[in-house]
Amino acid sequence: MPPSPDIDTAIDLEEDNYVDNDPLDELPGEVEMSMFEHLEELRMRIFYALIAVIVAAIGCFIAVKPIVQLLEIPAQGVKFLQLAPGEYFFVSVKVAGYSGLLLASPFILYQIIQFVLPGLTRRERSFLGPIVLGSSVLFFGGLIFAYLLLIPAALKFFINYGTGVVEQSWSIDKYFEFVLLLLFSTGLAFQIPIIQLLLGSLGIVSSQTMISGWRYIILGAVVLGAILTPSTDPLTQSLLAGAVLGLYFGGIGLVKVLGK
Repeated sequence: MPPSPDIDTAIDLEEDNYVDNDPLDELPGEVEMSMFEHLEELRMRIFYALIAVIVAAIGCFIAVKPIVQLLEIPAQGVKFLQLAPGEYFFVSVKVAGYSGLLLASPFILYQIIQFVLPGLTRRERSFLGPIVLGSSVLFFGGLIFAYLLLIPAALKFFINYGTGVVEQSWSIDKYFEFVLLLLFSTGLAFQIPIIQLLLGSLGIVSSQTMISGWRYIILGAVVLGAILTPSTDPLTQSLLAGAVLGLYFGGIGLVKVLGK
């Protein structure tokens, strides 16, 4: 005897209710907040983050000389000049600011997490830890990659190009503009797999779609390498473009592992 349509309908309703009531899609400890309260909390989080950056920057300024010497290592054989009164002082402030931002980044990240956490379901919270850890590892990996490979390659190109024609005496301000920009732009470029994982896990873009656009990605990597590297030498741009491509295809592999 075939099952009654009413029984089938009841079963379907029970399945829908089970899906709708999935505990992983619930907001644990949900607290209603007004728009004003959200803005007030955001203001406080930003305030705490700024205080952390200022304190870290002051600490780095006190000990700025070893940091400057560390960043000068890739430019071996180059003489640095102070071309204007107070140029090294302003360079020290700039280096301390970037270093303070770097040191305070875990606390800044913590403030961001605390602000968005109440609006995340249990399922979304389970992805939060791996994403934060992966993003931090990739950012610092980008800094190391730039310091050990990109910066020495770019400087070697410029030094060899001018050998026998000009003496290698550089403005300390221009040098640190070059180094700091390359360091942080490379760290940001290394976030590509994290963006891919977020898009894949949210179902916005599948791994198959990412693979199908490989021609545009190669072109984009070349353009990105040209934009992010403050130098114009092809070696540095090629290294960064190659790293971006490697990260992109690695990100596709991770999205595939997730089954997306």
